Amino acid sequence: MFFHATKRLIDIVGSVFLLIIFSPLLVISAVAIKLTSPGPILADTPKRVGRDGKLFYPYKFRSMIVNAYTLLKTDPRFKKAYEEQQKSGKYKIMKDPRVTPVGKIIRKHSIDEIPQLFNVLKGEMSIVGPRPYYPEELEKQQKIYPKTKELVKEVLKVKPGITGFWQVSGRSDVNFDKRIEMDAYYARKRSIFLDILVLLKTPWTMISGKGAV
Repeated sequence: MFFHATKRLIDIVGSVFLLIIFSPLLVISAVAIKLTSPGPILADTPKRVGRDGKLFYPYKFRSMIVNAYTLLKTDPRFKKAYEEQQKSGKYKIMKDPRVTPVGKIIRKHSIDEIPQLFNVLKGEMSIVGPRPYYPEELEKQQKIYPKTKELVKEVLKVKPGITGFWQVSGRSDVNFDKRIEMDAYYARKRSIFLDILVLLKTPWTMISGKGAV
């Protein structure tokens, strides 16, 4: 009970503080997206799976062409890349052709995910936690890696986070089975100390763009 109350307090205070600190960067990013690519500033992201399997929409700056998620499954130019990504278990498509020039920059340094601080304020996410997965991603990857089913159950017991244990360990370089294993480890061992450790590693991960695509 103490952990959950403390973590929620840190989430609220931390989100407000970070939104103030990053406000100039948010404005610059929004203007750059609008001026260089037709379409909305925020991405039309599909729902993700939150705690206890509850679905929610994560806020993200648009780093791709409009309707990127739909085109991934329907457009022949992108469908092959999508199928290869699903088979490999990688988190993202390497050298994704849908990414815009500005998108490459904001994705590399995780700037596109800063708006998710509003999801944290709404109680849908936490600053630190497992990454929110797509429903179909969990379904497909559990078929490829049957042994991960119990790990997925553990992961869904906690709120997903903007940053987390596997993000600072390998980010997109990590396959699904290893990723869910690290997420489950966090879910089992979660503590304020572990959150602080992840937060201390996050700035370098953002600056270096390690494992980003």
